[in-house]
Amino acid sequence: MGDLDPTYPQKGARMSSMSLNVNGKTTQINKSPETPLLWVIRDELKLTGTKFGCGMAQCGACTVHVDGKPTRSCVTPVSAVVDKKITTIEGLSSTGEHKLQKAWIAEQVPQCGYCQSGQIMQAAALLDKKKNPSREEIVAHMDGNICRCGTYQRIIKAIQRAAKEA
Repeated sequence: MGDLDPTYPQKGARMSSMSLNVNGKTTQINKSPETPLLWVIRDELKLTGTKFGCGMAQCGACTVHVDGKPTRSCVTPVSAVVDKKITTIEGLSSTGEHKLQKAWIAEQVPQCGYCQSGQIMQAAALLDKKKNPSREEIVAHMDGNICRCGTYQRIIKAIQRAAKEA
């Protein structure tokens, strides 16, 4: 998929060896420094939970954590995350036992499910800094993560459930 994206470095781009810490595991890659982190995660590391949505940091489907902060991986050059801690949806819980993953199931949030890993990663960053956010804080924090199916009310309920069960 990365080769179809015009922002994906083309053949002949200069390559660099870099060390990435993804989900607690250090990996060496040899890529152009401008390569979007998203394509390294999906194409090189084969972690396909992080999705390509818009390619312009507008929808949030590609959200991962970089040093605990939600980051749009589609526009983040891989060179910007060397020596930083990157967490993908797979890194929250390999078994799906994270409180948000369980709340998402309990509240039946997904319809198509495409945006959900980005939604969960955005929500996890909120709950990491605020244990019991108000509805207004949830809405403000989640603004910018788009769900084309419109499951926003269920997303809010799932975040509230996860906060209560923490």
